[in-house]
Amino acid sequence: MSDQLPSIEQRRAYVLFRLLTGLDFFGHGFARIFTGAHLSGFAQGMVKSMASTPLPSSLTLASGYAIPCVELLIGILLLLGLFTRYTLILAFLLMFVLMFGITLKQDWSIAMQQLMYGLVLFLLLFARERYDLSWPQFFRRQDSF
Repeated sequence: MSDQLPSIEQRRAYVLFRLLTGLDFFGHGFARIFTGAHLSGFAQGMVKSMASTPLPSSLTLASGYAIPCVELLIGILLLLGLFTRYTLILAFLLMFVLMFGITLKQDWSIAMQQLMYGLVLFLLLFARERYDLSWPQFFRRQDSF
């Protein structure tokens, strides 16, 4: 990377990408916890969906309760811009768990989607230090930089 400072527009683009990703994680967690069959329904559905894998149903059930809560937490933290580095690492850890389960299930189309999430997380983590903005900086006028 060059020594030139990023423009405010580049930094705003990064923040908007972080917000979009945060909204995605938030939406996944919120919907699985508070809509439809709620958290218990999601967890039970996950047990049924993963029945063909060698994973014990008790581990799948525990994961089914934990995953939406972690998704919701990641979403909230990314939306607020808090602890972004650690939040992105947590999101990667979640993706490792999800990738492990889905490859045991041999659902390769979902595995590809999870790889795309990995790419998004990589970009956000890789560029975080250079491009992330605090909320006051985000709303500053461009000519004030």
